[in-house]
Amino acid sequence: MPEAYLYARCASDMAVLYWDKPSLAAADAVYTVFINDKKLADTKKTHCTIQNLVPDTDYTVQVQMGGHWVGGGVVHTGREKHRIDVTTAPYWAKGDGNVMNTAALQRAIDACGPEDILYFPAGDFLTGALRLHSDMEIYLAKGANIIGNANPRNYEPRIPSRFEGVEMQCYSSLLNAGTLDHTQGANCRNITIRGEGSIVSGGQELAMNIIRHERERLQATMPDYAEKSAACENDDTLGGRVRPRLINLSNCENVWIHGITLKNGASWNLHMIYCKNIVTDHCTFISEGVWNGDGWDPDSSEDCTLFAGQFFTGDDAVAIKSGKNPEGNQIGRPCRGIKVFDCRSAFGHGICIGSEMSGGVEDVQIWDCDLENALSGIEIKTTPKRGGYVRGVTVRDCISPRVMVHSVPYNDDGTPAPDAPVLTHLTFERLTLTGRALGPDHNWQDVAPIELAGFAQPGHEIKDVLFRDITITAQEPALPLKLCSDVSFTNLCCKPAAK
Repeated sequence: MPEAYLYARCASDMAVLYWDKPSLAAADAVYTVFINDKKLADTKKTHCTIQNLVPDTDYTVQVQMGGHWVGGGVVHTGREKHRIDVTTAPYWAKGDGNVMNTAALQRAIDACGPEDILYFPAGDFLTGALRLHSDMEIYLAKGANIIGNANPRNYEPRIPSRFEGVEMQCYSSLLNAGTLDHTQGANCRNITIRGEGSIVSGGQELAMNIIRHERERLQATMPDYAEKSAACENDDTLGGRVRPRLINLSNCENVWIHGITLKNGASWNLHMIYCKNIVTDHCTFISEGVWNGDGWDPDSSEDCTLFAGQFFTGDDAVAIKSGKNPEGNQIGRPCRGIKVFDCRSAFGHGICIGSEMSGGVEDVQIWDCDLENALSGIEIKTTPKRGGYVRGVTVRDCISPRVMVHSVPYNDDGTPAPDAPVLTHLTFERLTLTGRALGPDHNWQDVAPIELAGFAQPGHEIKDVLFRDITITAQEPALPLKLCSDVSFTNLCCKPAAK
């Protein structure tokens, strides 16, 4: 039987195990987890959390499926760390929601070493932008909230970043780690942010404050501002590109974000640029009403994993990116090795690749996700200008309103790449497609369950697409296909849902 790999992330008293879904696993496969040769649990999920472990201890773990080995090995819990309570001497941060704690919290972060854990007790800790460093851990207790307000000055200075595929100076995010450099690898490593609390920013109010200020600045300094703005999606586009994210990771490696709520960034909530090995699990993403309010955005990053996430987003729950034409083609850092599983969208757009994918996207695996209450569902989106490629995408055992692989008309300003994108080697297996999408006003609308639309440039049609064991529950399903080749349908079943 094909084997799946077993991975783990450990704290001093707990471990989160997760594994690849075996290629031969049924949709409802049951996995048995063993620890030190004793059965711990049966689960239909491809992850398991183990509590009440002993610090600094080896545990033998194994996962089986129907008596067959799935993965196993030894996990080692972390050592107990010295707790730095941000509310005690010498920091005295106040969790009253009124005192601005930026300086105190930054001092505590700077003092946090590899053997320390920065501890936030319950409370509302108001702060401006904070800067993390390598080899540190943050723990947010239940009821602990790191909160940024809607004043743009609290997100200064601007830092090198990338938004919608273009490198530029953006406002600092609420939490920042690493320094952007597309020519290099990681310059910040080994960060953990976990617990039961929240990280919250100023949301749409902060976004609009920044956009108004930036629009005025650009109009005063850019002679062709009106012309450039007219080529954009709307009047807020140019000014909006400098908005901060909630958490910005640039050139980071080995980051674990677990258990917390990420809420109301002024644009995307968690943005990973030129990063590697970022694991995000059991987190809740909230950004309803935020323009460009994505949840989790790996951007020209590798080996990033998201699971057990809950999404209440104003835009894409997940958006996998790699730069915008022609800069993304020239930098040429693809996004690859991305895994998303056991995630649920309460509303929002769903899981997408693009539209900025000019550096290439490859090896994306998505499984066991509930996107029934999404607008777009599963979407690969690009524009003819992008260039680049998307290849090697596999989606299994999900429910979604639809699958779309197509060109979109927005975010299409700038110089075009020499060629249209190449979209190929896409597999969709054991999906339920409802043909019913949940719009931004929480209104239901009928949509085509499958839409493929490639490019007219020879050799740039959508190629090598497999749909296997697909159930469509739409009342009157339509499958618009154009500019595509080598598209296969195996066991396509239409079962209209009862009205």
